[in-house]
Amino acid sequence: MKKILIMVAIIAIATTKLTFAQSKTDAAFNQLLTAYYDVKNALATDKKDVAAEKVKTLSAKVDAIPHKDLPAAQHTLWMEQAKIIKAKATELAVGKDIKAQRKSFEGISYAMIKTVRNIKFNTATIYVQHCPMAKASWLNEKENIENPYYGSMMFDCGDVSETIKSK
Repeated sequence: MKKILIMVAIIAIATTKLTFAQSKTDAAFNQLLTAYYDVKNALATDKKDVAAEKVKTLSAKVDAIPHKDLPAAQHTLWMEQAKIIKAKATELAVGKDIKAQRKSFEGISYAMIKTVRNIKFNTATIYVQHCPMAKASWLNEKENIENPYYGSMMFDCGDVSETIKSK
């Protein structure tokens, strides 16, 4: 009986530790998502300088992900996508004009879409939106279209191509 209680206690501790690690990782990923939305919103409202500033926060949030807690397949995927996000964030930060920034944002978006589809961390519904004119997709925290690729020129151009429910 004593051995069973000890085993139950060990399992409970291990499960608690795993759950805590997952919640810490999920929280960090959701902070990254918020930073991504800040960049998206800046581009959707034609704020080149704000986008350049906000992408620095996004880059820092990539570095803050406690990725060692991820299962092997997710860890590999994250390391690949993090590299793309960081490279495109650097490009966006030094982009000479908003058109160049938007092109860099496209790379960030595809890496973020792949990440959120495969590492189900989101605590709120995410909308994958697509602009047929730009032939590009992005993530949005709102169902209403806010096009970061054309901004005020075509703010509501696009559609919701996928809804990713919260975990």
